[in-house]
Parts: sequence; C-alpha cells; structure tokens
Amino acid sequence: MLKVHIRPHWEISFNNDAPLDTATLLALLLAIQDQGSIAAAAKAAGLSYRYAWGVLREAEELFGEPLLETGRGRGTRLTLLAQKLVWADRRIAARLSPTLDSLASELEAELGKVRMRGIGLRTIRMDASHGFAVAALTGYLDKLELPVELRYRTSMDAVAALARRECDLAGFHVPEGEFEEATARRYLRWLDPERHCLVHICGRQQGLLVAPGNPLGVVGLADLQNTRLRFVNRQAGSGTRMLLEMMLDRAGIDGEAINGWNSAEFTHSAVAAYIASGMADVGIGMRTAAEQFKLGFIPLLRERYFFALHLDALEDSLMAQLLAVLRQPGYHRLVDALPGYDAARTGAIETIQEAFPERPA
Repeated sequence: MLKVHIRPHWEISFNNDAPLDTATLLALLLAIQDQGSIAAAAKAAGLSYRYAWGVLREAEELFGEPLLETGRGRGTRLTLLAQKLVWADRRIAARLSPTLDSLASELEAELGKVRMRGIGLRTIRMDASHGFAVAALTGYLDKLELPVELRYRTSMDAVAALARRECDLAGFHVPEGEFEEATARRYLRWLDPERHCLVHICGRQQGLLVAPGNPLGVVGLADLQNTRLRFVNRQAGSGTRMLLEMMLDRAGIDGEAINGWNSAEFTHSAVAAYIASGMADVGIGMRTAAEQFKLGFIPLLRERYFFALHLDALEDSLMAQLLAVLRQPGYHRLVDALPGYDAARTGAIETIQEAFPERPA
C-alpha cells in the first residue's frame, strides 16, 4: 500500500547568506547529547568525524556562539544555544505532526484513487481528535494495509462531520464523573441513537503537566491562579480546552486571569514540549505526553475515547475488518503500553444509551 510521509524541515539564514540546513546539524546535536562525544556522535549519525566538525563550525560561525562545551571528566555537552535548537525542533514536530499526518493521509487517498482506478477499492474516512491511541491505531492499520484516510480535527468537528456523512468514523472523548453529562450533551447533539452507535477505543488519564520534579509545587487547578506560574493552554474548540473550562468554572477560577491562558498548542505533545523546553511551567494533557518528555504529572480525571459511526456501516465489509482489528490482542497491547491508557474495553460496540445511561434528552 502506498505511504506518504511529510516531515517538518526548517532552515536558518543570516542576512542574505546561504541558509543553514538544520537537518544534519540537529541529528548531530542529538547524538552528541546522547553519546557525550563528537566522535561517537558522528559515528551514530553516520557522518565522518571531519564532516561533523565542519557542520558544527559552519553553525557556530552563523550564530557567533559555540554550540558545545567540554570539561575534564564531563565529556562534550550542548550549550544553552544548542539545547534551544534541539527543543525548537521538538516543538515544531510536536505542533505540526498531526497536521502533516492528516495531509499525508489525504494525499495517500488521492494517489490511491488514481492507482486503483477501476478496481473499486475504497477508503474508510476517519476524523478524530489527536490522541496516542489513534496514532497507534493508524500505524497498526498501515502494517495490515487497511485503507484509512485520517483527518485530525477537534472532537466537535469530527462528530459534526459524521452527522453530515463527511466521514465514516468520528473520534471524541468524554470525561468520567461529574463532567460527563455536560460534555456528552455537546457531542450527542450530533448523534442519533436510531442512526449511530459507538465503539470504545480506550480509557486514558488527563492531568496537569509540570516541569521535572515539580519545582514550583503545583498540586491542582487552584495553583493556576498564581501569576508567577506560566501556563500553556490548548487551542479553543479542542475537547481538552472545553473540559478545562468546565473544571475552572466549577472551581470558580477565571481562566482569563491565568498567566498564559491565551497561548494555544494543538497537541498534548506540543504542550509537553513547550514545558520541557522551559517556556512554561504547567499545562494540561495526557500522562503519555508527560512521560514522553520526562515531565511530572498530576492526575485530574479519567476519560473514555470513542469512535462514533453509522449503524448501517456495521454491515460494510471494510468497516468490519477495522472493527475486528480493534479487538485484536496486538492492538490492545499497544494501547496498554501507553502510559495512562488502558484497553479494558477496546473494540466493544455500544449503543449511545449503553455508553451514556444518563444521556440528556
């Protein structure tokens, strides 16, 4: 099956000089960070020692500052500037990856239509809010060569698209507990118990992400009122931002008074990268993102993640294959391996009434 990969690529230039391609430089800096020496890093990056030194010298001339520092018994370490470059690349990747993955999936579908013209092969259209279990699923489906076109979008946009039959599966998440009914009400306005059903994807933990060791002693949402804390938010319209707004409203906290409230990152990983790079002190997101960037995590609540689909889609052979994949132990192991996720009910098909017994009229 044809696969398209789109990766972020950036260059740096000074005045009108030839731009510096950061791809090789960043790979080398990351290897130095891991290996502790230029020689070992060059070997790990597949570069000659001489070429590696040339890349470093060219970058240092451009910036007018060293990228490395050495010390007796300490090996070679990255300077603050080099660390900033590495973290900038990680933030770029975390912020853009969902958009680029969606574009790659759309391009695969278009190219596939041309290649398979006349064969009758079609694709399952999946609209979903970004999440680690969804990313794991698409990778798993790729290996099985099951044709799926993925578009990352907010949960609300996904279920609205399903209602208009613009997609076949719509991913959305709902917290358990006191905020479940209010959250469900917003999504279920688009879902009809007579026409739609749900398939359970995972359970997962949402919470506050803080710097390693939690140096500022954050314990809960009330600490966000401390103006010394720099907060990094999710984008308006996202399910996580909507949930945070409900929690703050229940606690009597004015979001606009939070330092950093009007910031906006589009993924859990982007929030984590922002904090890990030292640009913020706290944000909200998945435990998986916290562990991915070696951050502290303060749990707030548990969520259920669902795919909604039309009842008549259950009779479709391609959809039946995808639903069978969701019940495979191999996929369950992938979900259970994600920190803060569980696959206890992954693949279970439920009516809307079964999923939400207290569903508002």
